[in-house]
Amino acid sequence: MDTIHVLIADDHQLFRDGLKALLQSAADTEVVGEAATGQEAMDLAAESQPDVILMDLQMPDMDGIEATRHIVRTSPHINVLMVTMFEDDQSVFAAMRAGARGYVLKGADQTEMLRVIRAVAQGEALFGPAIAERLMGFFASPPPAAREEIFPELTDRERDVLHLIAQGHDNTSIASQLVISPKTVRNYVSNVFSKLQVADRAQAIIRAREAGLGRDPHTGAA
Repeated sequence: MDTIHVLIADDHQLFRDGLKALLQSAADTEVVGEAATGQEAMDLAAESQPDVILMDLQMPDMDGIEATRHIVRTSPHINVLMVTMFEDDQSVFAAMRAGARGYVLKGADQTEMLRVIRAVAQGEALFGPAIAERLMGFFASPPPAAREEIFPELTDRERDVLHLIAQGHDNTSIASQLVISPKTVRNYVSNVFSKLQVADRAQAIIRAREAGLGRDPHTGAA
């Protein structure tokens, strides 16, 4: 088997070191770079053109979903494997929509991690056992009623930010809730204002609440 060139993108040095040690112990894998932010992952992907990127979901500057979307669009031959602690349906399907070829949890053992990396390198779409079980459950369930997507011009993360803006959260609170940096929040807020063609937070809140965002999921109140 040809050597699998791997780029590791994760903002935690300790986890990167663990993955690097695992990949160095395998005869068929080689680490060609390490990134601590989504932007670094994009830059290194363009430079090194790896076979597989191990992409963390939450990183500073740009999250793994946005970075994956850009990388897959510009270098469709690169296979992105999400390696994350998050296994909620929203994260899984956001990764799939962005073009990730696989999704595995950080708690996976070394054998499973290498198996998934090798499969994804061969072009397979592969998900760890825990994620595969969730996907099977989702597709076995009756499909939800179709509805028009709110603000389709926004990305999923931009819509999340707008929802929190509509609930009255400031940038610091949004950063804390979404586990991203305040700078990243500012970038998202700027994108939202531009795409919705609003001048300030007050106008954005009005647009969002008119569309049904910002409501409490338990009470339905704005």
